[in-house]
Amino acid sequence: MDENGYCKITGRIKQMIIRGGENIYPREIEEFLYTHPKISDIQVYGVPDRKYGEQVMAAIILKKGLEMTEEEVRNFCRDKIANYKIPKYVTFVDGYPMTASGKIQKFKMREMAIKELQLEDMVETA
Repeated sequence: MDENGYCKITGRIKQMIIRGGENIYPREIEEFLYTHPKISDIQVYGVPDRKYGEQVMAAIILKKGLEMTEEEVRNFCRDKIANYKIPKYVTFVDGYPMTASGKIQKFKMREMAIKELQLEDMVETA
């Protein structure tokens, strides 16, 4: 809560991604990508986009000893899920930021992606 009595929620960013008016549920994309034999874990979330409002980003943990490219992820999705659900951004990670109780902090992943992709000028400020 700030000095004016306004409360800003920082721990929970809405899970649904709204891309160009389309509602995208990250869990649906995650469940689909879990079927890929190289993927061990995946988290999908939205990042800001000037044209569409948000874009889909996927942070993937691969199974030990395997490699994969961003294009391989997109090709796996083509013709199997709607084009607007295919992740525009893909990153491969070793782990996710977690709370003390073991929950994944997607809002931190989103913040890190915004900095990495240099999307700061597209973030809405309240």
